[in-house]
Amino acid sequence: MPQPSRRPDRPARQKEEFKERVLDMRRVTRVVAGGKRFRFRCTIVLGDEKGRIGIGVAKGLDVQQAIAKAKTEAKKRMVVVNLKEGRTIAHEVTAKYSAAKVLVKPASQGHGLRAGGSVRFVLALAGVKDATAKVLGRTPNKLTNAMAALAALQTLKA
Repeated sequence: MPQPSRRPDRPARQKEEFKERVLDMRRVTRVVAGGKRFRFRCTIVLGDEKGRIGIGVAKGLDVQQAIAKAKTEAKKRMVVVNLKEGRTIAHEVTAKYSAAKVLVKPASQGHGLRAGGSVRFVLALAGVKDATAKVLGRTPNKLTNAMAALAALQTLKA
């Protein structure tokens, strides 16, 4: 007799409504009297590809804990983006966050998403399918570039 595929004492896992992308994982150090204490810092982008997007940053003693904390942080900081016909943005936007500066332009249907680095992940998880983006700032920092892309999406008019 075949065994049931899942255990009866454990509830079935529901499908996650958000897709996630780990942008950055770093080992950070705190110097104390006894030596160095290591922790992990995770930057994660969470989106449903239908206009909701969030970025979370958190630290944990191990990688899994840092990812879980960053995911809950991203859910707390979720914002809604207005998309034109569900594929592109309504107009050109520029935004600055810290040293990062990002330009995002709308594109015609079928053009695709032409963006680089962390800006691409933010736009894709927000649900933008046709757009062109350019990082204008000189910083290679993935977190600030992603935050600038999020700031650009928030400045969109309906």
